[in-house]
Amino acid sequence: MKVLIISSLYPPHVVGGAEKAAAQLAEALVRHHHEVVVVSLHPESSAMVEDRNGVRVYRLPIDNFYWPFGRKEKPNGFYRLAWHIRELWNSLAAGPIGKILDTEKPDVVNTHNVCGFSLAVWREVKQRGLRLVHTVHDYYLMCPRCTLFDKGGNCETRCLSCRVLTANRRRLAQLPDSVVSVSQHALDEHLKRDFLADQPATVIYNIQEASKSYATESLNEGQQAEDLIFGFIGRIEEEKGIETLLAATRCLGQSNWKLKIAGKGVDEYVDKLASQYPDSRIEWLGFTDAAKFYRSIDVVIIPSLWAEPLPYVCVESVQAGRSLICASSGGIPEIAGLGSMVCFFPAGSVDALGEKMNVALNSAEEWRQRRVPDSSKLFQFREDYVVDRYLREYGPVKPTSRKATP
Repeated sequence: MKVLIISSLYPPHVVGGAEKAAAQLAEALVRHHHEVVVVSLHPESSAMVEDRNGVRVYRLPIDNFYWPFGRKEKPNGFYRLAWHIRELWNSLAAGPIGKILDTEKPDVVNTHNVCGFSLAVWREVKQRGLRLVHTVHDYYLMCPRCTLFDKGGNCETRCLSCRVLTANRRRLAQLPDSVVSVSQHALDEHLKRDFLADQPATVIYNIQEASKSYATESLNEGQQAEDLIFGFIGRIEEEKGIETLLAATRCLGQSNWKLKIAGKGVDEYVDKLASQYPDSRIEWLGFTDAAKFYRSIDVVIIPSLWAEPLPYVCVESVQAGRSLICASSGGIPEIAGLGSMVCFFPAGSVDALGEKMNVALNSAEEWRQRRVPDSSKLFQFREDYVVDRYLREYGPVKPTSRKATP
C-alpha cells in the first residue's frame, strides 16, 4: 500500500508530539513493507525533497504571513488575526499538495496536523477520489489556537474568535472517510461540541515503544540517597502548569527533595521563573535526553492546566516504571491510570499538588520503587498493534487502471 501522510511539521522540525507521532507511524509503515510519502512545511523559502529513514519527504515553504511554529515571541494582534483569516481556506497553500498527489498517486491519504496548509488540502484529496483518513492530535477543528485554552483556563464554551475563525471547519470535517483520535478524551471533546458526530471515528494511541534504558537506576553524583527526586519534562509554559508545580514546592514540609525541570521555553519566561524560585534544590536542565531524565528521577509530576489530548510524558513515565503525580485534566488520567503508582490532583491547585508531594515524601521508599506495568497494559502503544489498526482505517487497496511505471 502507498500511504501519503500530510503533517504540518516533520522531524527534524519538532515542536510538539504530533509531528513525532506522524514520523513514528510513517517509519513503522515502511518497516511493515508499505511505501510512505510525507508532505510537510519548513521555514525555508523553497521546496525540497529528501529521503528520511526510508520515507520520501516533501518540505514546502509556508504560504502565509509568517512562520508560526516554535516562535519565541508572538507577532502583534493584527498579524495574528490576518494569519488565521488566511488559514480559514488557503487554496494557494493547498495547491502544491494537488501536484504531489498527481505525481505520487497514493492509495490513501492520512492527514495529521494541517495547520499552515488549512483544510483546503482535504478538497485536493477528495477531488481525486482518494480515501482520506484524518488523525486528531489537538483541537484545531474547533479552536484557532488548537488548545481550547485561554486566559489561564480551559474553554468550556467556544468564544467568538473560535466560532468566527473556524467557521467553515464543522462542515469541512465531514470530508474525511474516517477519523482517528489519539485519545478518547480528544474525541469526546469534539463530539460534545457537535464535531465529527457523523463520521466513522476510532481511538488509536500513538506508537510509543518501551525503552529498556528508562528502567536503569542511576543517581547523579552528589545526590543524597535519601532525597526523593521529583521531575518535570516538557515545554516550560503556563498551560503546562509549571507555575503550579514551582509554587507547590513551597508547601513541602520536609527538606529531603529535589526537583529537576527538563525542557525549554521562551527564555524571558524561564529566566523569570528561575529568579522567582531560586531554591538550590530546583535544577533547570534545559533540553535533556528523555532516557537520561527518567533514570535520574523518582516521581514524574504532570501538572498541565490545559486538557492535553495525549501527553507523551504520561506514556513514557508509565513505561519507565516511575511513580506519577498528575493533574486530572484532558487525556492525562486516561493514560496515567495505566501506571502502578499514581495519584491525581485538580489542575491548577497549588495546595492539592503540595499535599500529594508531601504524601510521597512521607513514603519516599515506596514512591522510589520502579514498577513497570505488565505488557498486557501497554500493548496499545506497540508498533505492530498501531500499524495494524491504521491499516484497517486505510482500507484495502482497490484495483486501479493506472499504467505500470516503466
